[in-house]
Amino acid sequence: MIELLTADTPNGKKISIMLEEVNFKYKITKININNDEQFKSDFKKISPFSKIPVIIDHESNKVIFESGAILIYLAEKSEKFYDKIDRLKINQWLMAQMGTIGPMIGQHHQFHHYNPGKSEFGEERYFKITKRIYQELDYRLEQSKFLAGENYTIADIATWPWIARHNWHDIGLNNYKNLKRWYVDISRREAVIKGFQFMNKDELIPQP
Repeated sequence: MIELLTADTPNGKKISIMLEEVNFKYKITKININNDEQFKSDFKKISPFSKIPVIIDHESNKVIFESGAILIYLAEKSEKFYDKIDRLKINQWLMAQMGTIGPMIGQHHQFHHYNPGKSEFGEERYFKITKRIYQELDYRLEQSKFLAGENYTIADIATWPWIARHNWHDIGLNNYKNLKRWYVDISRREAVIKGFQFMNKDELIPQP
């Protein structure tokens, strides 16, 4: 049994989607980040930077923090979505999500969605960066069906939940036909739908 300690965020959704994709039994322990539960001492013991998600694999007694590391762990454990032949490309696009796509779009959320009008510089800066991310992803997906090649991998699972908030971005997913095709195709996967709704069964995946 996998215990997923998480909240309803893009980083949280990527792990619930992965658990559904590999069909592992899991239970959810909700961490209310709006009430600062991530800063409680018990959680900090397993997540040094007080970030969700964290998993506890009760079969192996292993605790894993950082969503990218969790995806790799689950991929290796299940032997799915992390082919050795494509691993270098998968790792590159996974690290791109962890180092650029997630953090930069996350800042766009902070300035543009949660705190509009508080910093013109922040809003403009992260809007431009997020738009460039859309452009680069669209260019990549013109060349291949998925981010790391022709197969669906943990790189796609990591990135998709961030694009799933496209209605917050005001960039226009419909303007990027390759990114839109990738997004819509993944949104139709049964495991993605279940993983997306892991905390709210009535939540619908935003369509372009």
